[in-house]
Amino acid sequence: MKEAADRALWGSKIGFLLAAIGSAVGLGNIWRFSYMAFEHGGGAFLIPYLCALIMAGIPLVILEYTLGHREKASSPLAFARISGKWEWAGWWMPTVALFGIMLYYSVVIGWCINYFFFSFNLSWGADPQAFFFNDFLQISSSPFEPGGIRLPILAATFAVWFVCWLICYREVNRGIEKACSIFMPILFVITLILVGWTMSLDGAIDGIRDFYLRADWEKINIIKHFNNADVWSVWIAAFGQIFFTLSLGFGIMITYASYLPKKTDIVGNALWLSIINCTYSFIAGFAVFGIVGFMAKSSGVPFEEVIKGGPQLAFVVYPEAIRQLPFGQSLFGAMFFLVLIVAGLSSGISLIEVFTCSITDKFHWSRKSVVSVICLAGFLGSIIFTTRAGLLILDITDHFITNYGLILGGIFECYLVGWLLKARVARFHVNRSGGMRLNVLWDVCIRYLTPLLLVVLVVQALMGEFRNAYGGYSSGSLMVFGLGWLLVTAIAAVVFTFYPWRPEKLRKIHHEGEDHLLT
Repeated sequence: MKEAADRALWGSKIGFLLAAIGSAVGLGNIWRFSYMAFEHGGGAFLIPYLCALIMAGIPLVILEYTLGHREKASSPLAFARISGKWEWAGWWMPTVALFGIMLYYSVVIGWCINYFFFSFNLSWGADPQAFFFNDFLQISSSPFEPGGIRLPILAATFAVWFVCWLICYREVNRGIEKACSIFMPILFVITLILVGWTMSLDGAIDGIRDFYLRADWEKINIIKHFNNADVWSVWIAAFGQIFFTLSLGFGIMITYASYLPKKTDIVGNALWLSIINCTYSFIAGFAVFGIVGFMAKSSGVPFEEVIKGGPQLAFVVYPEAIRQLPFGQSLFGAMFFLVLIVAGLSSGISLIEVFTCSITDKFHWSRKSVVSVICLAGFLGSIIFTTRAGLLILDITDHFITNYGLILGGIFECYLVGWLLKARVARFHVNRSGGMRLNVLWDVCIRYLTPLLLVVLVVQALMGEFRNAYGGYSSGSLMVFGLGWLLVTAIAAVVFTFYPWRPEKLRKIHHEGEDHLLT
């Protein structure tokens, strides 16, 4: 097809890999993974995490690469070519990515930008917790009490969208690929420097040994504690983290793979992405637990009282630990928040790209116009998260999107490729493209094992919602900013399907040797 031939391609294999890693490695690898490990059994958490990687992560990365590479299309067009009735599911993923995640993700990167500049004179003072909640966020008491916009956060959020616009404005091989070729080496080098510096601090080894690498096996023993909701929550968290950190269910990897050349190593690329991403999370954990171990020892308080979850780990615990460093406080702080900014931007541009590609595939508008409108609309949508209620709304929205939005996308993909396209057809395409080969075990995962696990986890997560309201929020808050946000996303995905495709777009690309497999 002409549009497939005219489609932009990655400049090199390493350029594609760096872009894919840039999408996968984000803020969640640094603060989310580390705190989950602490909360869910320390080293024992690596077991459900690795199970999630093997049973869902790697099979779905291969699936998304295959779908994008085979159809040379974004997720809506790829889904529509396989079954027009499922086009809406193809829109679900990029819509969740942009209007579900990027709206608040850009604000968090904006926090990091503010704190990068705060690092130079340690603006958070002697009480980083009070500074973060009372002075910086000026947090309100309810999600329904926005209380006005925080101008420093709004300005930084605008800067994030502007930088993403500059990068995404150009074709992927001249914009995203070049940006990630710069971002990723910087990110890895600074992360290793932080880990090395942290390991030299007094108390760091104790924090790593006693709270990161230790294993509380009871917290993950799902066979012994099958009816225990807390044990199920560990496995749900592990699968949710794998989806979030590998950018699964967003449609990103489908889009990125659509820019690959005809001959490419799909399985090899998927394995490299998965291994590097998860290894980065594990290594970054040494910096987190090391600095918290140092802080606990220097303050003379138990480790459990020091470490905090989510944003507090980056914006309360780290600043307090930085303040207590014997030397180099400003340099250490600037490097840490620079890591967060770079990791966030590399993921942010992929969230914009996946929606951009979906729109240009269907409506034939110029890329530059689409990116400009998306970034402007995205910035306006982010404003709600720059209010004094922003953190509360962010917390609810992130919980529902991570636990339901992304995993539902994975279930849709498994059904579409495993049953409608047929897993053996997808496997034939992978093996014909070159590189490492797949065997029939992948078919079993995509058709049965992976979707079954995901359905069980979604059901268990829903049951947990009914037992205990998430985060102690009111039912109204959870309905509006959690389920309501997902409902609006679903409606938007359906609306996009009403506009018809050009007939030549839906014409299936001929793949030699697959005819007998399609029956």
